[in-house]
Amino acid sequence: LAGAFSSWYWAFDKSKDLPLLPVTYSLGRTLRYHIGTIAFGSLIIAIVRMIRLLFEYIDQKVREKTDSRIVRCIMCCFRCCLWCLEKFLKFINRNAYVYCAIYGKNFCTSAKNSFSLLMRNMARVMVLDKVTDFLLFIGKMVVTGLISILAFMAFSGEIPGLREQLPHTNYYLTPVILITIVTYFISSAFFSVYEIGVDTLFLCFLEDCERNDGSEQKPYFMSKDLMKILQKENKFKEG
Repeated sequence: LAGAFSSWYWAFDKSKDLPLLPVTYSLGRTLRYHIGTIAFGSLIIAIVRMIRLLFEYIDQKVREKTDSRIVRCIMCCFRCCLWCLEKFLKFINRNAYVYCAIYGKNFCTSAKNSFSLLMRNMARVMVLDKVTDFLLFIGKMVVTGLISILAFMAFSGEIPGLREQLPHTNYYLTPVILITIVTYFISSAFFSVYEIGVDTLFLCFLEDCERNDGSEQKPYFMSKDLMKILQKENKFKEG
């Protein structure tokens, strides 16, 4: 998906320069060149999770041996540090994968370049991250809420003619709860497409702003609508 989104962004003429079947092309390129990158990133996360599990086991054994508050405090600090480390590595992993999909670099180079790019634009990153998380959360809640209400109305007999077509249940709240849970996971999967799209286009945008200045030699590749919002323009007449 990141490769497909980046193909659209870096197409100077969005209507003509797009590759045929960009998602399929990106998938093929990933399977051919970047399986090792995916495996290496997954290995890093797996190692950290194994360390966390091992630490949880040690923590449990320590609790059985002693009730010292100091020891518990130290163990809690270590647990917090490992949790933060895992979250940080997931953040690095995600952006490294996106950068790799855009430029085809190896994992370490992609992680270094993407992290440096984001750190140079920290204010934009913080704003976009919070706004995106909020909007995606609202979207998930709206979809889940609407489906839950419809399911409740259907199973409680509020919709005439539909209750007879549904299987009889002694507790109609049970299928409603199950439908709500399944709906949330499905909506999360669908909204993750938007999330990876935002991350990819944002990295492309930052790279575009740093590399290009709108001149004929270094034109902006961002869409015309985005140029208007940011009050940027290419300083030459496009053919």
